[in-house]
Amino acid sequence: MPTLSLAEPEWLRTLSKSQPKAEELLAKPAEEQRRLGYFHTLREIGQQPATWMQTCSLMLSCAPILKESLEGIASLVLTGSGSSEYAGDCVRLALGNELRVTTQAIGGGILLTDGSKALPVGRPGLMVSLARSGDSPESGGALSLMLSLEPEIRHLVLTCNQAGNLAKTYQDHPRVHVITMDEDTNDQSLVMTSSFTNLVLAARFLGLLQEPETYRTICERLSEIGSRLLNTYFDTLARVAGIRFQRAVFLGSGSRFGAAREAALKMSEMTAGRVTTLCETYLGLRHGPMSYVHKDTLIVCFFSSDPTVRAYEADLLRELDQKELGLLKVIVGENVPKELVRANDVVIECPGLRELGDQNAPIIDAVVGQLLGFFRCLDEGLRPDSPSEDGIINRVVQSFTLHQPRG
Repeated sequence: MPTLSLAEPEWLRTLSKSQPKAEELLAKPAEEQRRLGYFHTLREIGQQPATWMQTCSLMLSCAPILKESLEGIASLVLTGSGSSEYAGDCVRLALGNELRVTTQAIGGGILLTDGSKALPVGRPGLMVSLARSGDSPESGGALSLMLSLEPEIRHLVLTCNQAGNLAKTYQDHPRVHVITMDEDTNDQSLVMTSSFTNLVLAARFLGLLQEPETYRTICERLSEIGSRLLNTYFDTLARVAGIRFQRAVFLGSGSRFGAAREAALKMSEMTAGRVTTLCETYLGLRHGPMSYVHKDTLIVCFFSSDPTVRAYEADLLRELDQKELGLLKVIVGENVPKELVRANDVVIECPGLRELGDQNAPIIDAVVGQLLGFFRCLDEGLRPDSPSEDGIINRVVQSFTLHQPRG
């Protein structure tokens, strides 16, 4: 059986030693991994804890630019499309509380269709555009439109692609600051993994500009928790993904609902829609969406560390158990109560997550969603690097007509 070369990164060698499924996948020659279609996605998921520390250093070095962008603002908008929109959703609550300004996460498409009507009213404002490639039609279209309509809004671009349209077009624009992350975060896979979590982490710094050491500590702890998750639960999540569920529900509260949205998208994208998904808040599930939870449904629970929120979430999980809904639960959190765990349920224990708080947990939740989607993709006989065999979706959304607002 081939072994990994010394040229491979240390995290990959460690993962291969600790998790038999990783050893099995990585033992194949690189060309065979490419043929089977998982070469990029596997590495882009696994490298994340290391890339988070690179993003931490980058953002700390950009503090002067960020302070200039944020000075005196009355509103903050985080915008992107698809996963990039959900990245904004993961940090919206934390930034609003820390900056004490109205903060919204708004899809790029909504800005194109609704223009200024979609924005919070406070001026001056800052619009943060989150993008992996920066080449999607919404990315440039929304930024261009807001530059023309809103002279009192400043702009910050956080992107993973220095060669993308967003970075190249607006690099020298007087009202736009562009920060490009390390090229390693510019995922080659169709789905966003490294790019998603690094965009979340980069945007998270906006609320901690006055506390750089707190931000550094958060990044270090997330990197430790993420590494432990991969080296402990990689095989466990592979086993769960192989169970023949046909539906998946992802539950999260507050900031972690953003991670639930992203995890649901990952499962849908990576199985080419063969597994249907739903994302909801715990309390929202009772209001109709519980009817989606059948005997063939995987329930993924991003479980809060906040005592009050956890109490509401635990009540909902007990109700699901009492009604015998779902195939099994995957519960992600720290110190998960044993009475919430049924015989077939799986607990992903993440020591240290409670100390970081729910506002910093979405990055870890996202990794769980990525691994479940990755392994189910392989189980379906698809290629994680390009799971959409018919080209229905693409790494970058194909060009479409941008219509100018009227009236």
